[in-house]
Amino acid sequence: MSDATAPVASAATVPPSDDPARPTVGLVLGTEDSTPLRFAVALGPGESLQLDDVVVCDRVLPDGEIIRVAGVVDNVRASHEGTRFSSDVFLVESGILPAQTSEVAEVLTTRVEPEIYVPPLPGAAVRRAVGAEHEHALFFDQMEQRLPIGLDHRGEPLYANFDFVDGTRGAHVNISGISGVATKTTYATFLLYSMFNCGVLGREAANSKALIFNVKGEDLLFLDHLNARLKPVDVERYRQLGLPAAPFDSVAVYGSPRKGDPNAAPDIATRTLNTHTYYWTIAEFVEEELLAFLFADAEDERQQFTMVIHNVSARLKREGERVGDDGAWRIDDVTITTFADLCELICARVEDEATRYEWAGPATSTGSVHAFIRRLRSSQRMLGHLIRADIKIRPDHQVRLSDAKVTVVDLHNLHDRAKRFVVGTTIRQVFEQKEASGASRPLLFLVLDELNKYAPSTGDSPIKEILLDVAERGRSLGVILIGAQQTASEVERRIIANSSIRVAGRLDPAEAQRAEYGFLSSTHRQRATIAKPGTMFVSQPEIPVPLVVEFPFPAWATRPSERGGFAAALPDAVRDALPDDPFDGIA
Repeated sequence: MSDATAPVASAATVPPSDDPARPTVGLVLGTEDSTPLRFAVALGPGESLQLDDVVVCDRVLPDGEIIRVAGVVDNVRASHEGTRFSSDVFLVESGILPAQTSEVAEVLTTRVEPEIYVPPLPGAAVRRAVGAEHEHALFFDQMEQRLPIGLDHRGEPLYANFDFVDGTRGAHVNISGISGVATKTTYATFLLYSMFNCGVLGREAANSKALIFNVKGEDLLFLDHLNARLKPVDVERYRQLGLPAAPFDSVAVYGSPRKGDPNAAPDIATRTLNTHTYYWTIAEFVEEELLAFLFADAEDERQQFTMVIHNVSARLKREGERVGDDGAWRIDDVTITTFADLCELICARVEDEATRYEWAGPATSTGSVHAFIRRLRSSQRMLGHLIRADIKIRPDHQVRLSDAKVTVVDLHNLHDRAKRFVVGTTIRQVFEQKEASGASRPLLFLVLDELNKYAPSTGDSPIKEILLDVAERGRSLGVILIGAQQTASEVERRIIANSSIRVAGRLDPAEAQRAEYGFLSSTHRQRATIAKPGTMFVSQPEIPVPLVVEFPFPAWATRPSERGGFAAALPDAVRDALPDDPFDGIA
C-alpha cells in the first residue's frame, strides 16, 4: 500500500500534525539508500530547503500503522542530471545540451514515533515541519521546563530542557570557541539572563544567585546597564523568545584593591556604583589554609613540594593566633600584618635547621624546600595586595552572595597566579557555604571563562580539585557550572563529560576535529569553522542533533562604551517601544 493511500490511523498512534495534507517539499530519494537514521529528499520544482530546516515524512507498515519520521536538514546539494563533464554546464546554460537541475537535501533523523525504526520508503512525501510537528520533531513538546536558548534561521524560538541544567536530570553548561569571535561569555550571560527571566526558576528566581568571574577588561561590570546599541529589531527578537529586553536588575561588583592605595579602593576605572574591594586578611589566609592556592600553575604542578605546603599550613594554624580586629596573626610574639612578613617568617622557619624538621617535614629534600621558597617569595609581588592585615577590616572585604542577584568578581588587573588564587578560594568558599546549607535550592550559577587555565587536562591543583567537585557533586547541591574555554580538548575530561549542555561557537579548524566535539556532525564541524558571532551549536541529551541557534544582541552593556542607563530608568511601556537610539541621554 503506498503512502498516498495510507489508511487513517488513530490519534494515539500518530503524533500531532497541524496539516498532514500540507503541500510537500519533495520526495524521499530512491537512488540512495534510506535508513532509519538518515535519508535524502529530492526537492520538487520551485521548492527549497536549507540547512537546519525541520522536515517530516510518514511510513505505513503492512498492518496499517503509521510511523512518523522527523529530521533536520544536514546538507543540501545541487547538480545537473544528464551531463558528464564539468564544462557541460556552459552547454546546458546555452541551451545546447539538455539537462535537468536536481536538488537533494540530506536529513538526519531526530525523532521516530512510535519508536519502530524502519527507513522511509522512496517516493514518500516529505513536508516542512511547522507548529506542533516542529515542536514534536525537536522534543519541545516533552519539555516541562523550557529554557529559551535562541532563535533558528526562520526566527522561531529554540529551547533547552531546563531539567538538564538545574540538576533534575543533569547539570552544567560548557561553551567552546575562538576568543573574540565565538562570543562565549556573551552567550553565557544570555543563558543566565534567560534562566532568570523566562520563568523556569519560578518563585526561586528572586533568591537564585550567579557568580561571574570577569577575566577580560572591564567588559562584564555593567550588566545592570541598558545597552546603548540596542535597536528595535533586537527588542523584537527578545519578544519572540518571551523575554524582556532589559539588563540584569541586581548586580554587585568586586574588584581587587588598587596597589599602593592606603584606602584599598577597588582597582576599577569605569564603575563606582555598588562596587566593593575583595581581599583576605592574614588570619583568614591561615585559618582557612589557603597557602596551597598560591601553588596552582603549571610550573608548581611539576614540583614535589606538596608535603611542604601542607606541613607549613598546619604549623601556621597550630602555632599562631588571631590578634586585633584587623585580621593580623601572631606567632611566637611576632605580629604579622603583611603578606611579605608572612612569607619571610615561613621562609625563615623552613630554612632554619632547628625548625625545618617541624615546618617542612621530616622527609623533605633540600631541593623541594628551595623550590617552595622560590615560588613563595615570587608570589609576594603578585598577591601582596590581596592578602593583608594592614588596613581597617571591612565587613564586605570577601565576596558575598547575600545581596545582589548577580555578583561579578573582576580579575582582569591580576597576574595569572593571583587569578588562580582568587578563583580557587572564592569558589571553595561559596561551594562550602552551599554544602553547609543542606539545600539544593535556590540555585547558584558559577560562570567561569578560560576554564582550561583552572582545570587543565593534565596535572593536578587545588583549583582543579574544586572544579571537579563542582562538576561531579554540584548537581546535588544546586551549584551549576557554566564554563567556557577556547579549546575543550585542553580541559579536564571529567568536567566536560559532566556538562549536560554542550555549546560550540566559532572553532579553529584543527580543534573542531578533536574527539571532544563528537556531538557535532561532520557538516556541523565544518560550519563551526566559519560561524559568525552570535551563532552557536547547542547539544542537549534529548535531541540527537545539535541545534543551530542565533541569540539576540545583549540588552545589557558588554563593555563600558555600551553602557546606557539602569533598568529602572525606563518604564515598561517605553522599553517595549524603543526608538532607533533608545538610550541617548540617559545617565
